[in-house]
Amino acid sequence: MIMHGKRTNHVALIGNHPPRMCGIATFTADLRAALVAARPDLAIDVYAMDEPGGLHAYPPEVVCQIGQADLADYRAAARRIAESGAELVCVQHEYGIFGGSAGAHLLRLIERIDLPLVVTLHTVLTDPTPEQRAVIDALARRATRLIVMAEKGRDILERVHAIAPGRIAVVPHGVPDRPLADIATAKARFGFEGRKVLLTFGLLSPNKGIETMIRALPEIVAHHPDALYVVLGATHPHLVAQQGEAYRERLAALARDLGVEDHLRFINEFTETDRLLDYLEAVDIYVTPYLNEAQITSGTLSFAVGLGKPVVSTPYWHAAELLADGVGVLARFGDSDAFACAIDALLADDARREAMRQRAYATGRTMIWARLADAYLDIFDAALAPRPLRLPVIGRGDRIAPRLAAVERLTDQCGILQHSVFSVPDRHHGYCVDDNARALILMHRLGDARSDRSEALATIYAAFVQHAWNGDAGRFRNFMGYDRQWLESIGSEDSFGRALWAVGVTASEARRPDLRRWARHLFDQAAPHALELGNLRSFAFAMLGAEALLEGQPGHPAALAIVEACGRRLSAALAATSRADWRWFEPTLGYDNARLPEAMMRAGLVLHDRAMHAAGLDALAWLDAVQTNEDGHFRAVGSESFGRSFLPPLPYDQQPLEAWAMVDAALTAWQATRDRRWHAAAHRAWRWYLGDNDLGQPIASAADGSCYDGLMRDGVNLNTGAESVLAFQLAACAMAQTGLVTSDSPDRPGAVASERRA
Repeated sequence: MIMHGKRTNHVALIGNHPPRMCGIATFTADLRAALVAARPDLAIDVYAMDEPGGLHAYPPEVVCQIGQADLADYRAAARRIAESGAELVCVQHEYGIFGGSAGAHLLRLIERIDLPLVVTLHTVLTDPTPEQRAVIDALARRATRLIVMAEKGRDILERVHAIAPGRIAVVPHGVPDRPLADIATAKARFGFEGRKVLLTFGLLSPNKGIETMIRALPEIVAHHPDALYVVLGATHPHLVAQQGEAYRERLAALARDLGVEDHLRFINEFTETDRLLDYLEAVDIYVTPYLNEAQITSGTLSFAVGLGKPVVSTPYWHAAELLADGVGVLARFGDSDAFACAIDALLADDARREAMRQRAYATGRTMIWARLADAYLDIFDAALAPRPLRLPVIGRGDRIAPRLAAVERLTDQCGILQHSVFSVPDRHHGYCVDDNARALILMHRLGDARSDRSEALATIYAAFVQHAWNGDAGRFRNFMGYDRQWLESIGSEDSFGRALWAVGVTASEARRPDLRRWARHLFDQAAPHALELGNLRSFAFAMLGAEALLEGQPGHPAALAIVEACGRRLSAALAATSRADWRWFEPTLGYDNARLPEAMMRAGLVLHDRAMHAAGLDALAWLDAVQTNEDGHFRAVGSESFGRSFLPPLPYDQQPLEAWAMVDAALTAWQATRDRRWHAAAHRAWRWYLGDNDLGQPIASAADGSCYDGLMRDGVNLNTGAESVLAFQLAACAMAQTGLVTSDSPDRPGAVASERRA
C-alpha cells in the first residue's frame, strides 16, 4: 500500500445490501467485509438503497435505509452522514438503484455532504442518454476518485466523459481466496458424479442468453452424453413481479423441444456467496452467454476465474478483458454453434482444460478481496490527504493580453466545439449556442487585439447564432452534434438569454457595419420573446444584451422593455428572498451568480433608479463576501453547492465562468461608484486564474490563452473546454479595457488608469 499522512477511520458506504437480492448488494457486503478485515478498527456505516415495496431485515451494519424514490430519505441520509463523524463517502453506483431520471436523486444526497467522495461505477456506457451523461458528469465533478473494474471503463470515461486519467482508478472485482479444489470431490456434494458440468449463475432474466446455451446442448450432448448444464439462480425479482416464472418455463419447454431436458437442471434459489463458491468448485466449464456487450463488470465471472474455472463466454467488455491470455474462450453473441464448438473442444481435451484451469486460478490470485481492500484503502487515505497536481506557473504577471490560439484550436468552419480532452477538441460533444455566443462577444471585446482573423471568426460565430434561431418557435436551439444536426428544436432559457446577449453586444460593439446590421435585425426578431423567460439568470443574460444594444441605439423600445422588466423582476425576487444573513435573489446559489447583481445594477443605471442600483450593489457586496476565502482570495461558488437552500456554499468544483462574472460585475460597480473595494474585488477574481485560489494553482496560460476547466478538491481539471477558455479571455479583455490590470497592488493609489466600459 502507498502510505499517506491521513488514515481513514470512518466511512459511509452507500449501495444495495443483503438481504436484497442483486449483485450490487453482494458486492457492497463483500467490500465492507474485506475493508474491515484489512483494517479492523475501520468504522463503516452502510446506507442501504431500498427498491419500491422493499421490506428487508438488514443486519446491524446497515444504519440507514433510503427509499429509492423518496427524496426525503436522501436528505435524511445526508444529515445522518454529516452528523455521524464519517470522513469519507463511498458510493456503489448503478443507474437503476437510485431514484429520479437516470438515478439523479443520488445527486441530491451528495450535494449536501462536504466530504471526500469515492464512486465505484458498476456500469459505464459508450452512448449514454443525456440524463445518464448528466448524472455521471455530475458525479465526476464531485468525486475525488472514480473506480471502475476494467480498463475498458477507464477508456470510456476518458473518451466519452472527458475525465482526466488521474481521477480514475481501475480496481478489479474482488474474489474469495479459496484453494484450488478437487472437482470430483466437489461434484459429489451436489450429486453431479459422472457428469461434465457446465454452469451459468445469476438472477435469471432474458439478457443472460440462456437460450443460446440450450440450443447448443444437442450438439454438445451428441459428443458428450454425460454433459449437464446447470442454471443456478432465482428469477430476477422484477421479472417475477411482472410475469411470475413464465420465462423459466419457456426455457424448460425449449429444452424439451430439443430433446435435452435431461441435460438441463434449474436450481431456482438466490444463492449466498459461500454456497455459490461450493457450486463453482464442482464445475468443469463456467459459461456466460450474455447478450449485451456493454457489461463492464460481472461478479460471477470474476468468482469463476478466481476459483480456477475455464470459461466460455460471449465477448462482453469484462469477459473480453478478463479472459485474455488463455484464461477462457470467447464465442459470438447469440451463436449457439460457436458455443457448442468451443465447449465440445474443451470437454474433449483434458490437458487443455487443466492448463486453462491453472491460468485462471493464477489470474484470480491477483484479484482476491484482500488486494481490493488494500487498493480501496489507499484511495480513501489519498482522498483525505489531497496532494494537488502542481502545474507550471504560467503568466503569473497581471499583464496578460488576450490571445486567440486556444479559441482557434476549438473552432472550425461551423463554430466553436464545446469540450476538449486535455487540449484536444472533443468532437463527440459537438457544439452549443452558449459557447458560440460567448465567442462572438469576445471577438468584439478584444480591443487592440482585433485583427482580420478575429473578424473572420466573428462571422463564423454569428452564423452559428443565426442558424440556432428558430423563428417559428421564437427560441434559439442550443446543442448541435458534430454532424451539424441540431439535437433539439428549442434550447434552454439560458441559451436564449446568452444568444440575445451576444446579439446585443454585436449590434453595439461590432467593428463592421454589416455585422451590426445583422445583429440589430436578429435582436428585433428575438427580443419580444425574451419577456417570456422565467429563469432569473436567463432574463439577466438577455438584459445584458438589451443594455449593450441601448448604448448604440438609445431608446430602442424592445431593449428598454427588457431592461425594465428584468429590473422589476430582480427587485421583486431580492425583496422576497432576502433575510438578515441571506441578501440574495434566490434561496440557493447556483452558476454565473454575479450576473444577477450586475444586471440589476445596470438596469438601475439605465432607468435612473437609484434604489434599484443600490440594492444590486448590496447583493454584490454580500456575494463578494461569500466568494472570498480565509486567505483573502476569490473562491467561486462550487457546483457542489447547487440546490442547498440558505446554506453557505461548498468550495468545489470551482468554474472559470464564475471568476469572469465577478470581474464584470465588480467593474460595473467600480465604474458607477469609484469605490476602491470594487477595484480590489475585480482584481481578486482575476487573480483566481493566475493561482490566487484555494489550491494555489494557476489554471490559465498566457502562452496560448487556454484555461483549465476548474478547481476540484484534489487538483485542477486538466481539460480546456470552450466555456473555460472563453471565460478567461473575456475576463482578460475586461481587465485590460478598464486599465485595472497592473503589477501594482490594487490598494495603492494610481493603480487605475482608465474609465472605459468593461
